[in-house]
Amino acid sequence: MTQINKLKIFNDPIYGFITIPNELVYDLIQHPYFQRLRRISQMGLSYLVYPGANHTRFHHALGCMHLMKKAIDTLRFKDVVISEDEENALLIAILLHDIGHGPFSHAMEKSIVEDVHHEAISLLFMNQLNEEFDGRLSLAIQVFKGEYHRKFMLQLISSQLDMDRMDYLKRDSFYTGVAEGNVNSERLIQMMNVENDVLVIEEKGIYSVEKFLLSRRLMYWQAYLHKTSLVAELILMKVLKRAKELTLKGVKLPCSEPLMYFMQNKITLEDFDAEKLDLFSQLDDFDIISALKAWQKHNDFILSTLSKMIINRDLLKIKLSAEKIPMEESQSLKEEFAEAHQISAVDAGYFIFRGKIKNQAYSKEAEPIRILKKDKTIEDVVEASDQLNLKSLSKLVTKYYICFPKQLI
Repeated sequence: MTQINKLKIFNDPIYGFITIPNELVYDLIQHPYFQRLRRISQMGLSYLVYPGANHTRFHHALGCMHLMKKAIDTLRFKDVVISEDEENALLIAILLHDIGHGPFSHAMEKSIVEDVHHEAISLLFMNQLNEEFDGRLSLAIQVFKGEYHRKFMLQLISSQLDMDRMDYLKRDSFYTGVAEGNVNSERLIQMMNVENDVLVIEEKGIYSVEKFLLSRRLMYWQAYLHKTSLVAELILMKVLKRAKELTLKGVKLPCSEPLMYFMQNKITLEDFDAEKLDLFSQLDDFDIISALKAWQKHNDFILSTLSKMIINRDLLKIKLSAEKIPMEESQSLKEEFAEAHQISAVDAGYFIFRGKIKNQAYSKEAEPIRILKKDKTIEDVVEASDQLNLKSLSKLVTKYYICFPKQLI
């Protein structure tokens, strides 16, 4: 039997060449659970706004692993001791941090796999892989869950300045063309250090942190919460909700077997055994898109109309406001639409609905980004910064929206 060379190289448009560090990581990347991420879009339906935003969670996971390797090398250079086992655990934990995402994940979490967060499913996948790989992921799982005694390791994976955010901001900015999101991850990583077991940024890196937080805020308004991508995701949630409602009433809808299973059954986190996890691992964006294509021709007015909206990018109108939108406004629109299409006011709620979005670039409640000053004292970045805009970046901004069909304008 010929020996496979497992130390392969990926060519990444953001960082250049990314090297697979060892055979275990190669085998994890080759696993069907991970290969599925090639079929899960990183930015959901944002390609309806930014045509280039077709990159996948597979890209993103490899980018995160690459940045983690850079962070480990930087910290070692600054005399932070990280053993080979710890290095492996960090690389594996960040590589698999998003493995539990479903197709168009946020829409899925609120309609098909109800109230089961993708991070919980990521952990289920990790535990399953740990069994298959004879316990070699145990330390990675411990770090991922925050149960490892070295606190800074979890901060590299999940915090307000982690490898995940550094990669997705840079990558999403590149693929959307939204230049404001382009963060200097190289510089940020070079400024990292560990003091008293917590991750800190050296004082001279403070402007890079400010730019990072500002980029995050701008990317949320311009890309992630862009009103067209927002309304597209909301319509998708309504389609899936309607499809589940019809299925539970006994209506047979054309779709893939794994999707049908999750529509027919209410699955909670406790229900996720190995068999259901395997079914979930067969779901990707293609299941949803092909279902939408089939549902366009269904005789249910709500299902077919909403499906066509996404397939043909002929979406509902969305209006944003700083003030709360009065209930009477949506109520009168619902009555008008219900009458025009001979449907009930409840069913009109699939086309006319209100809600709110929030954006906070930096949270004072969460673990702070710590700045290590020259005199070795540590300060929260908001206190250390001489920029007034950092205080405003930690303010929670709420916007209200109402969605309704264009013909009602």
